[in-house]
Amino acid sequence: MSYKPPRRPQFFYTTAPLPCPYVAGRTERKVVTEITGPESDTLHDRLSRAGFRRSHNIAYAPVCPGCQACVPIRIPTARFVPDRTLRRISKANLGIAGYEVPARATAEQFHLFQRYQQARHADGDLATMSFYDYRAMIEDTPIDTLLVEFRDADETLVGACLTDRLGDGLSAVYSFFAPELEKQSLGTWAILWLVEQARATGLPFVYLGYWVPESRKMAYKARFKPSEILVGGQWRDLTDGDFATTGGDRLSQSSPPRL
Repeated sequence: MSYKPPRRPQFFYTTAPLPCPYVAGRTERKVVTEITGPESDTLHDRLSRAGFRRSHNIAYAPVCPGCQACVPIRIPTARFVPDRTLRRISKANLGIAGYEVPARATAEQFHLFQRYQQARHADGDLATMSFYDYRAMIEDTPIDTLLVEFRDADETLVGACLTDRLGDGLSAVYSFFAPELEKQSLGTWAILWLVEQARATGLPFVYLGYWVPESRKMAYKARFKPSEILVGGQWRDLTDGDFATTGGDRLSQSSPPRL
């Protein structure tokens, strides 16, 4: 009988309160844990299914006092059917091709990233990132991560999406695109591309992070139907009734999941 060493305990920590970046006047707190060790991918899979997101080698989830507005959301790829608006976006981007490349930072990507930040989020923290900061965001990962580069017919880089591979899907970590092409909805197109790629490779889900109905820049995620949201530790279909509910008992994540 072979000896199996005990699993290393996973430690969770709570951050100090900070102003919420999504809903004005609210306070944000997160529970965080390190993703490390030989079973990092397995750990990250479990955390993702429990509603966590990754940044560098840290996984985090909201545990904000008195607020449960951030709802984990994912797309079931086999059941997803784009509506008329999404089909129109796909048609508008027929000339854009996606290429999976290793998670390695390049000067070309960083230039596009800077233009995107200055045009869309000039007052945000990411707008002041140096190339070395950007490289850390792309390359500092303990798990299976790739970058999808989107290029036009002239092979010009017009968008990119940092993406984690999970055992049951793809997780969109962060995307950016050429600001002058805003009307083409390249951010939405990136998600549609990930859905098709996941479907083609037999992966059942695309994880989108958090749906925040009260935040204009985060509410768009509910346009991908059907979608599933994490409620009380269980994934279920997003329904029309969820749009009328903000806060309350939709999300129960005041303590870290059992791993």
